[in-house]
Amino acid sequence: MRDFPFPVLDANASHGSDDLGNLPEWDLSDLYTSPTAPELERDLEWLEKECAAFAADYEGKLATLDADGLLTCVLRNEKISAISGRIMSYAGLRYYQLTTDAERAQFMSNCQEKLTDFTTPLVFFTLELNRLEDDALDGAFDQNADLARYKPVFDRIRAMKPYQLSDELEKFLHDLGVVGDAWERLFDETIAGLTFDMEGQELNIEATLNYLTDQDRAKRELAARELARVFAENVKTFARVHNTSAKEKEVIDRWRGMPTAQTGRHLSNDVEPEVVEALRNAVVAAYPKLSHRYYELKRKWLGLDVMQVWDRNAPLPMEDTQIVDWDQAQDTVMEAYAAFDPRMAEIAQPFFDKGWIDAGVKPGKAPGAFAHPTVTDVHPYVMLNYLGKPRDVMTLAHELGHGVHQVLAAEQGEMLSSTPLTLAETASVFGEMLTFRKMLEKAETQEQRKILLAGKVEDMINTVVRQIAFYDFECKLHAARREGELTPDDINALWMSVQAESLGEAFEYMDGYETFWAYIPHFVHSPFYVYAYAFGDGLVNALYAVYAEGDEGFEEKYFDMLKAGGSKHHKELLAPFGLDASDPKFWDKGLSMISNMIDELEAMED
Repeated sequence: MRDFPFPVLDANASHGSDDLGNLPEWDLSDLYTSPTAPELERDLEWLEKECAAFAADYEGKLATLDADGLLTCVLRNEKISAISGRIMSYAGLRYYQLTTDAERAQFMSNCQEKLTDFTTPLVFFTLELNRLEDDALDGAFDQNADLARYKPVFDRIRAMKPYQLSDELEKFLHDLGVVGDAWERLFDETIAGLTFDMEGQELNIEATLNYLTDQDRAKRELAARELARVFAENVKTFARVHNTSAKEKEVIDRWRGMPTAQTGRHLSNDVEPEVVEALRNAVVAAYPKLSHRYYELKRKWLGLDVMQVWDRNAPLPMEDTQIVDWDQAQDTVMEAYAAFDPRMAEIAQPFFDKGWIDAGVKPGKAPGAFAHPTVTDVHPYVMLNYLGKPRDVMTLAHELGHGVHQVLAAEQGEMLSSTPLTLAETASVFGEMLTFRKMLEKAETQEQRKILLAGKVEDMINTVVRQIAFYDFECKLHAARREGELTPDDINALWMSVQAESLGEAFEYMDGYETFWAYIPHFVHSPFYVYAYAFGDGLVNALYAVYAEGDEGFEEKYFDMLKAGGSKHHKELLAPFGLDASDPKFWDKGLSMISNMIDELEAMED
C-alpha cells in the first residue's frame, strides 16, 4: 500500500494583485461529483470488502505463491491503491480549496479514518514481502516478465527490511497514523486562519507575504513586522506542533533502528545518504560565491548600507511593476514549452481548458502552490495563488512541469508512476528554465536582461541555498528534539543559526525574524523534503547544460526520463545524458550555472 498522498507546497510559490483576467478554478468531478456521490459510496464499500478479501486470500501465504499468483496479488494491491488514492485525492483537494471550512475538514478526516481502518489488514503485505528469500523472488521475476516490471517497487519496499518491526507493531503504527495527521491539520488550519493588519485591512498570510515583494520599502517593513507579531502570538502552538511531530518521528525511528532522522526520507527518495551529503556540502561551500555575493550586489542596487530581512525579496529599483494577467502568463509558458517540443505544450494545454488548475487567491484557500498527481487513471490538478507577479509566471511554469511529468509517468501505473522526490522536481525546474530562457531571449535592453537574470538568480538562491539552509535547520531541530522538549526560544535560535550563515553579511535581522520558521509547511508535512528542491535545481542545471550544448536526441531522452516515473534509479535515468549525481563534481556543475549568472550581473556593474 502507498501512503495516501497529500500535496506538498512548492518552494518558490509567490503572492500578487487584481485585474488578472478569468482565473480558472478546479472541476473535481473527474474524481467525484460531490461528497455524497453514489460513486464515492460505491468505492468506499468496494474498498472495505476488497481489503478484507485481500487479507483473507493472502495473509500468511505470500511465500506459497508462484510467479503468476504473486502478479495477481500485486495487481489487486495496485487497484486498492488506485481507489484509495482517488478517494483521498478528492477529499484532500476539496479541503485545500477551503481549509477553514469545518465540513470539508470533517469529510477529509472521516475519509482518512475509514481508509486507515479498511487498510489496516493489509499491513501484512509489505512485511511478508520482506520475509521472502531473495532467490525465490528473483526466480519469480525470471519466470514472469509482467511481474518483473514491478521489481523497482519490491526493491524500495525491501530497502525498509532492516527497519521493519513485528506485524503487530506495524499494524499499531498504521492505526496511529491518523493522530499524526491531526497535528498536520492543526498546523494547516492555524496558518489558514491567521489574520494580519496591513494599513487597516485584515489580510490572510498569502496577501501579507505578498507585501514582502512590494516596491515600497515601508510597506515591506510593515508586513515583516506584522508577520513577526502574529507568528509570535501563535508561536506556542507552532512549537507544540513541531515538538510533537519531531518526537513522534524520533520514537518511530528509534523503534525501527534508523540511524538518523533523515534515513526514512533518503529511503523513500531512493537516494544514497552520501549523495545528499555531497549536495549539502557543495551548496554550503558555495554560499560565499552565490547568496553572499548576490545579496551584496542587491544591497548596492537598493542603495542601502545594510539589508533588512524585508529586502531579501524586494523588487529591484529598475524593475517593471507591471502586472502579468492570466492570459499573458499562459501564453508565455505555453510558447516556451512548445519551442522545446510541441508534445510538451499539447500535454499542458488541457490544464488550462478542463478545470485542472485552481489559480486565484481566496479566503481560506491553502497558501503556496502544488501539482497533485491524484491517480493514474484520472489526471493531475495544479493549485496556484496567482497574483500577477513575474515570479507567479515562473510558478505556473514550475507547476505545469510537474503536471506534464505526472501525466507522462501515469503510463507506468499506480505503483510505478510515483517519482522519488529527488527526481520529482526535474520537469518542474526544467519548465521554469525553458520559460526563463524564452523571456531572456526576448529581452530588448540590457536593463531588461539584468532584471530577468537577477530574478532567476533569486529564484535559484531560494531553491538551492534557502532550501539547504532549511534542511540544516531541520537536521538541527530533530537532533535537538532527541535531547528533550524544545521551547519556542530554542527553535528560534536554531533558525537564526542557519539564516546568517546562508544569507551572508549584507543582512541585519529584525527582532521577530527568529519566528519565521513557523509558517514553513514542509517541516510539518514532510520532514527533510526540502533538499529535493536543491537536488532538482542542481540536476536540471546540469541537464540544461547538456541540452544547450546541442546533445543529439535530447528531447526524446528527456521524455523517456519523465515517462519512467519511479521505475528507474537516478543513476540509470541520468546515464543517457552522461551525468552521475553520485559524482561530487556533478553538483559543482549545477552551482556554476548560478555563479556564472552572478558573474554576468557583476560585469554589468563595470
